[in-house]
Amino acid sequence: MRESAAERHDRLLALVRERGSARVSDLAGLLGVSPVTARRDAEALAERGLLDRVHGSVSWPRDAAAPDAPVPGGGPVLGLIAPSATYYFAEVIRGAHEAAARAGGRLVLRISDYRPEGDRARAEGLLASGADGLLIAPAWRGAEDQAAYGDWMAGLPVPAVLLERTPAPGSALDGLDRVCSDHRHGVLLAVRHLIGLGHGTPLLVARADSPTALAVRSGYEDALAVLGLAEGAPAMIGTSGPEVDPARFEEAVREVRDAVVSGRATSVLVHNDVDAIHLVQRLSELGVRVPEDLAVIAYDDEVAALGDIPLTAVSPPKRHVGRYATELLIGRIGAGREGAGRDGSGPDGDEPGRHLALLPRLRVRASTAR
Repeated sequence: MRESAAERHDRLLALVRERGSARVSDLAGLLGVSPVTARRDAEALAERGLLDRVHGSVSWPRDAAAPDAPVPGGGPVLGLIAPSATYYFAEVIRGAHEAAARAGGRLVLRISDYRPEGDRARAEGLLASGADGLLIAPAWRGAEDQAAYGDWMAGLPVPAVLLERTPAPGSALDGLDRVCSDHRHGVLLAVRHLIGLGHGTPLLVARADSPTALAVRSGYEDALAVLGLAEGAPAMIGTSGPEVDPARFEEAVREVRDAVVSGRATSVLVHNDVDAIHLVQRLSELGVRVPEDLAVIAYDDEVAALGDIPLTAVSPPKRHVGRYATELLIGRIGAGREGAGRDGSGPDGDEPGRHLALLPRLRVRASTAR
């Protein structure tokens, strides 16, 4: 995927900030762009006051404001790094924007397109632009991405709040403030609903390409254990989604159909909405009716209500995640300006960090009718 100008500017600022100064020709090589592009980028950033430029070189401004300096005549500047501005994270961003606006602040957005190796440069660019604090939804897809690209967040010079990400216990990031949806609770709601309708142990069809997908998988195992359904439970059906791997998705569809035809299953939980809609459409072509033959619950509730058959769905509180995380960050910034530490703890260091888990809700629709 082609890098945007904003992402390239972030990388350039990070390089100059790290070195103090650099020749534009050297930056072109480091950035992998032409000298003309590097020169234009340097000029644009210098015009904004983010760099000093003299005789073919750029340097970090000597009089640059400290990252936690207040914005003259306004509220705080908040940087938000998100893996996407669509689907799931659109609501998270909306909630953050609304909370920032209510506080008189400004939200500056950076999109990673699920490329975790660039998150640090995006953060450096936001700090260079004067961000007082950062909201970060790292572009991790699994634990290996956190290990490879996560430790830098523990050394940020401004308050930071993680969004919809749970670092490994005991890791350097486990002490950061975070606001997340409790996906285990969401899965438990779905399984309980299906069992309450008289179904046996439901199937799970889920991806493994995001922290949410992995949390849903783990939550499914926990839900079966809590409800006493773990023994003899059907194997989870993995998929990569129809747009990623059509053959694997078709295989998953066939597995669900076979389970229904054989009487081994009468219900299924599917992560995510888009996959659930595709699944229902394909099953209909194969003679499986929803909800008569198979009750379906989708996970995410972004477009579940728009299917040919409106789908019951687990709805994580995405907008509230953005809102509460922003309010928490603004509180940390305010405390820091009044004499607390960089993490917003009180002057006596007695303000605890916060791990806030918000509970999803179940939206019941036609796909799980009795």
